[in-house]
Amino acid sequence: MKGEKHPVEDFLFTYYPFKVGQLAKWNPGPGVRLELGTEADTAYFDRRWYRLDEAENVAEVDVESWRHDRGDGAKFIASLLQSTLHREANFGCFGIHEWAMVYQLTDEQRRHQQVPLRLSPEQTDAVVERHRIQCSHHDAFRFFTEPARPLNTLQPTREGMVSNEQPGCLHAGMDLYKWAMKVGPIAPSDLVVDSFDLALDIRTLDMEASPYDLRGWGYGVVAIETAEGKAEYMRRQESFSRRAQDIRRRLLDALSSVGVHPR
Repeated sequence: MKGEKHPVEDFLFTYYPFKVGQLAKWNPGPGVRLELGTEADTAYFDRRWYRLDEAENVAEVDVESWRHDRGDGAKFIASLLQSTLHREANFGCFGIHEWAMVYQLTDEQRRHQQVPLRLSPEQTDAVVERHRIQCSHHDAFRFFTEPARPLNTLQPTREGMVSNEQPGCLHAGMDLYKWAMKVGPIAPSDLVVDSFDLALDIRTLDMEASPYDLRGWGYGVVAIETAEGKAEYMRRQESFSRRAQDIRRRLLDALSSVGVHPR
């Protein structure tokens, strides 16, 4: 129903600070000269980090302007992508981060209050306590409840992202959408869309394997508290990791093409 909160799709437009209109903006990538045939074409590319020729008949990405404005941040992104690309993947987390975000909370305290839990609060807490929690992603870890934080084998920080992120992490894979958007228009739109599609697929698994029951929204259940659920989670996680690694390479290639390299 229009206006109803959605536990999967809303995440991509609330957690990540990009509007649908930004995602819809087409960018061909650097080095492509576009012939402008109409006034509408000219108006479309009369925007930041593009330049038009004197006659306003041709548009292309203004690499120098972009590099002046975004070069330092892009070097950090390149360093993060490169270090994650070459790190060994960990496929043994089983999505416990989502369970740690509701650990020992009351119904009134937890997020997604419109979505019921699959298990009782006591059973949900027991799942957390029975597992070895090894979340390496700072932006997931920071949403852990206070009682859950000491249970994590790592204490990831934002400053340690380059040292901690690994290619099996679902949140690191979802974040590729963020990095692709942040380096736009250097990342061409096909790469941005691929990263968005991956983020949506990953978010689906993230919530299907969570303590929430999304069957009322048409989603399945990946019961990670069972051996069968763990096997399904790892199978899908490995597939997403392969897709994410391909996107990392493509993002690094796009950045390298405009002279941005890891620090």
